[in-house]
Amino acid sequence: MILLGAILSASIFADALAHRTKIPRISILMLVGIGIAFVQQVWIGAESSDVLGGLSEPMIQLALVMVAFVLGSELEFRRLRNTGPLILIISLFVIIGGGVFVGAGLMALGFPLVVAVSLAAISVATDPAAVSESIRDSRSSGLVSRILLAIVAIDDAWGIVVFGLSMSVLGWVIGSDATLALLHALWELGGAILIGVAIGLPAAWLTGRLKPGEPTQVEAIAIILLLAGLSSLLGVSALLASMIAGSLVANFAYHHTRSFREIEHIEWPFLVFFFMLSGASIDLYKADDAILLTLAYIVLRLAGRVVGGYLAVRFTPAKREALPRDIGLALTPQAGVAIGMALLAAERFPDFRDSILPVVVASTIVFELTGPVLVKRVLR
Repeated sequence: MILLGAILSASIFADALAHRTKIPRISILMLVGIGIAFVQQVWIGAESSDVLGGLSEPMIQLALVMVAFVLGSELEFRRLRNTGPLILIISLFVIIGGGVFVGAGLMALGFPLVVAVSLAAISVATDPAAVSESIRDSRSSGLVSRILLAIVAIDDAWGIVVFGLSMSVLGWVIGSDATLALLHALWELGGAILIGVAIGLPAAWLTGRLKPGEPTQVEAIAIILLLAGLSSLLGVSALLASMIAGSLVANFAYHHTRSFREIEHIEWPFLVFFFMLSGASIDLYKADDAILLTLAYIVLRLAGRVVGGYLAVRFTPAKREALPRDIGLALTPQAGVAIGMALLAAERFPDFRDSILPVVVASTIVFELTGPVLVKRVLR
């Protein structure tokens, strides 16, 4: 309880510092988390990086589910009629550009096939929490903001598909069981869709029937806990399930829109835990391993996002004047999903664990600190 109170108190300091220095408060929270990791691992010498003793993972999971549910509300049919093709073009160009740049670049530099393909698949993932919070901080509500929110809402779905297929192809190439990997990826996607529909459709009809206020807040919390718990229990993507549920509520709950507002009122404390605990969970002793590979991955991922975003704008003449050519830079943050993918890749290919994990951990630090700054730069 003391640690939870201390973390929330530190967020007040981050808000004040962000207001005075214009540094994104997300970056400050990540730095505070890294400071906690330094004290715990270097100063105290503790082996475990879990600050809250088993409570960190549920807190991070709840924060991601809340963000995904709210982002799913951006996928309304009436909005997608106007911006849907634009979202699809930009997301595909950025994803393909980033993946091809990372994979081909690492192979050209002589790194092993497993490392190159794994990191290329991991590079697809974007941190929706960092992007959405940066947009909220900038108080931007224009076309670019709406497009970015919609892209990050589907980005992790693309990431899961690409990562699952990549692991399957690698398993087939190096002789392991590709069928099992493909079935796992299909269940992670299909199961998430089933859970999202099973919770989203009843929620769209049942929520908001009582008076505004506490009942609606209880409904919102119930939806979040059910999505997080069932996804974890059944081993499916909680992010994808939450996005689908949020989109269904947004499109079919014609009688209210309060579910999203109630979640937005309570999500910031959980986001504080998410960003700070993400920084605190980093293993600092592994962060400096594979420096050359880390630098190559960071540069190639940035280049892929920039080139992909530029080509996407070039291929959308109807909206070209309203879109910045460096829109890909606003999709650089990566966090929990990328680290989760790295852990799965390391478990599947243990011989390359020490090459994959340190790179993703170190690059996550860089992208989480610089990503919010780049998002605000693109919005300006």
